[in-house]
Amino acid sequence: MHRLGILLSGRGSNFLAIAKAIHERRLLGAEIAVVLSNVEDAPGLAAARELNLPAFAIPSAGHKRAEHDAEMIARLHQHKVDLVCLAGYMRIISPVFVEAFPNRILNVHPSLLPAFPGLDAQGQALKYGAKVAGCTVHFVDEAVDHGVIILQKTVPVHDDDTEATLSARILEQEHRTYPEAISTVLSGGYVIADRRYIRRKS
Repeated sequence: MHRLGILLSGRGSNFLAIAKAIHERRLLGAEIAVVLSNVEDAPGLAAARELNLPAFAIPSAGHKRAEHDAEMIARLHQHKVDLVCLAGYMRIISPVFVEAFPNRILNVHPSLLPAFPGLDAQGQALKYGAKVAGCTVHFVDEAVDHGVIILQKTVPVHDDDTEATLSARILEQEHRTYPEAISTVLSGGYVIADRRYIRRKS
């Protein structure tokens, strides 16, 4: 059984999608070992506790990055986490964090990377006039929204879309795509070659 560590800063909708996929046996061989947040009153923590999952706040405000990351890493190791899943975690992952879990930190981003990295990806897509948007699940490395791409799903951009309507449609795909990507990573049936995530043929 692979143990997942969830990091979130807000409501944790992608965390709940992962938990639902495990419960419905769409994501096999995985369990959520711990949920951590850098925000003390994050709604995602309350949701985790309602599911009887270990959930802890490790506030980042007022703490040096190195100290905060060290505490996060220690708590993940304490719970014997195999794979770290960022689910709306609004902090940049430091090189020390990446080194602690090499190729074992995943993130979902609401754009088709490498297009529109960083904040407000949906707004960026609308301002640019993109006709297609979507989401990307990728490994986390030292740069923002830069790691090897695992899986992407697309959604059309409608002429009458607002940031809210486009975001909602992308979020639906995030909830489907993230558990699927986690499953492929946990299977171990892939290789990474020149930034390409290649699934081995069964």
